[in-house]
Amino acid sequence: MTPGQAFLWVLAIIALGFCFRKGPAAAHRAGVDAAKNLLKILPLFAVALPMAAFLAELIPADAAVAWIGPDSGFKGIAIGSVAGGLMPGGPFVTFPLVLAFAKAGAGVPQMVALVSGWCIFALHRIITWEYPVLGWRFVALRMISGLPLPIAAGLISELVVEVLPISLGVR
Repeated sequence: MTPGQAFLWVLAIIALGFCFRKGPAAAHRAGVDAAKNLLKILPLFAVALPMAAFLAELIPADAAVAWIGPDSGFKGIAIGSVAGGLMPGGPFVTFPLVLAFAKAGAGVPQMVALVSGWCIFALHRIITWEYPVLGWRFVALRMISGLPLPIAAGLISELVVEVLPISLGVR
């Protein structure tokens, strides 16, 4: 168990305690809801994790290293930022792909930029939700104001990686 997983378990147990303080019925409802959600998500994980392993074998390591490797610098950060915005789907698609890139030799700052680009500029989310609900003026304003953020995140993480030897932990 990783420290992050342990932290989440502690938070879950604390939340369960608050549910019991509210009453046994509340704790039961929360447990049933959690079980239903787990049953929905497990099949997605059962597909997503093998997909990441297969993609990691299919992505040519030399191509990944050349485009978004640790030595690709600003160019790799910019490519990661744009690629993140173009990646379709939610976290069950995106994070296995990020894992595949990491296993193929992508750099930490480049992956930070990619995930940041996905969070800020997910084109599929803009087309299906943001534009229809909020309109193009809002989308344009948000896109312009958020433009430097994935690149800034990648550059900042590059400085952090120089100070603290952080890896993606997948080698």
